[in-house]
Amino acid sequence: AFLVDRCENVYVSGWGGGINNLRGYPSAGTLGMPEVNPLAGIPAADGNDFYFFVLEKNAQSQLFGSHFGHNGGSLGEHVDGGTSRFDANGVVYQGMCSCADGGGPFPTTPGAWSRTNNSNSCNQAAVKIEMNFAGVGASVKATINGIVDTIGCVPLTIKFTDTLAKGKRYIWKYGDGSPDDLTLAPNNSVTHTYNSVGTFLLTLIAIDSATCNISDTASVYVKVGDNVVTPDFTFFKLDSCNSLRYQFTNLTTAVLPTFNNRTFVWDFGDGSAKIRSGAGIQIHTFPSTGTYIITLLVDDTTFCNAPDSVKKNLRISPNVKAIFTTPSTGCVPYNAQFKNISQGGTDWIWEFGDGGTSTAFEPTHLYSSTGTYNVRLIAIDTSTCNKRDTSAFFPITVFPIPTANFSWTPNPPLENTITRFTNLSSGANRYLWDFGDGGNSTLVNPTHLYNTTGTYQATLYAFNVADCVDSITQDIPIIINPLLDVPSAFTPGRFGKNAVIKVEGFGIGKMSWKIYNRWGQVVFSSSDKDQGWDGTFKGVLQPMDVYAYTLDVEFTDGKKLRKTGDISLLR
Repeated sequence: AFLVDRCENVYVSGWGGGINNLRGYPSAGTLGMPEVNPLAGIPAADGNDFYFFVLEKNAQSQLFGSHFGHNGGSLGEHVDGGTSRFDANGVVYQGMCSCADGGGPFPTTPGAWSRTNNSNSCNQAAVKIEMNFAGVGASVKATINGIVDTIGCVPLTIKFTDTLAKGKRYIWKYGDGSPDDLTLAPNNSVTHTYNSVGTFLLTLIAIDSATCNISDTASVYVKVGDNVVTPDFTFFKLDSCNSLRYQFTNLTTAVLPTFNNRTFVWDFGDGSAKIRSGAGIQIHTFPSTGTYIITLLVDDTTFCNAPDSVKKNLRISPNVKAIFTTPSTGCVPYNAQFKNISQGGTDWIWEFGDGGTSTAFEPTHLYSSTGTYNVRLIAIDTSTCNKRDTSAFFPITVFPIPTANFSWTPNPPLENTITRFTNLSSGANRYLWDFGDGGNSTLVNPTHLYNTTGTYQATLYAFNVADCVDSITQDIPIIINPLLDVPSAFTPGRFGKNAVIKVEGFGIGKMSWKIYNRWGQVVFSSSDKDQGWDGTFKGVLQPMDVYAYTLDVEFTDGKKLRKTGDISLLR
């Protein structure tokens, strides 16, 4: 397959060897083909490969040459028919057969759809190679509010982007009499507002004087109008109050209306086929009761804001039933939000229990005082059999925000002393403490042992029954003088402090503690100062005896200490 790019370079994709010979079509293969700036990470050539090359304009030199494929196998990789696609940007897309017949792995790159041949025989492989010899190219994309489009209503703001981004400089000509803009790479986009009606040609010139073609041009037409269309419709139930058949009347208005018989698309939201029509009435029967979203779409580029649509909810029920949900609690000032899940209904009256009302479908309401409020929703639908339902009530309790506060002792601090926190909060029922050193607690009045001298920011979060929170942070000064000791005896199997033996001390940063029986066997080890030995080894309580230990400690002030001694296990 051949390509001539913008700079008149010639591209060739070829293949030879392997299966050709097996089928009686002799091929010299691809061994000996010149490698010029070859592809990296490709297995060594075996003669049964693909070969890609680029020849400079007028055959002045070879710009590129590389074999491609895996190594080994009787079939190797090959091609059955024309499966090459080139584009003018100098990009080669090549399809090929890759066969798992004893050859090495087929070369792939990270992010490939599959990096392995999951067939026991041959499988489809696809290769894309971007040569970067085709000079500078330009391709312009227009977007309106992030959507690709070139048609809109005045004033129309459009973002233009060079999708190839190969230029060093970009000249933007808007076609509406505005001055040209110049941007420099990597800024390959501009935003422009058209303030008059008409059709304008946006021209982009991408420039790179170091390339063979120096510049490339792309353009797009922009259509700016003032013939706005406003879609709208009404509906009502036909026949009896139990009916599922409705009439929809198109009330769409437009500047200079030119509706044709395919201007509108109706979607009744029940899975039935969409209907294209002109202006007028539609009659539709729904499959069952329920809530349906009805959409009327104007699909006609005659109008500057098309496509545009309107959506309305249709609630079908023989009897209207008012139903809503909302959180039962909040904290003042509380902005309550209401979810309307009524059956049927076209009109709504909300009574919020504090004198406030609303006719919105799903309103919000601000409660500025604490208390309990009984909310009622009245649902109205004259097409139903009962016309109106007034039975939906729900109480909301608005609480005051809690107040977080605490004190601590000893204050001022004492050396090597546990800090005791006293909770002084009000209006709360649960708490979270952050001691400022990574420790935390959910107790009402916790204690905490800090490990290093310093000032810590302790924070108390106080929550009430509505899960509203208040917090307070205070500085806690701490004095720690590193100390270390190990008790000499303990009585495992009993309750109380002496049932487990632990390292005692202050300012312990790191430690390694090992306890040995009389035969030198390690029966316990730990690097956690809060973990003690309960006198067991492999789940078995050890005999009454004297046990030796080694303890290596690094204190938080950087000092190190080794301590050894004996521990008596008593019964």
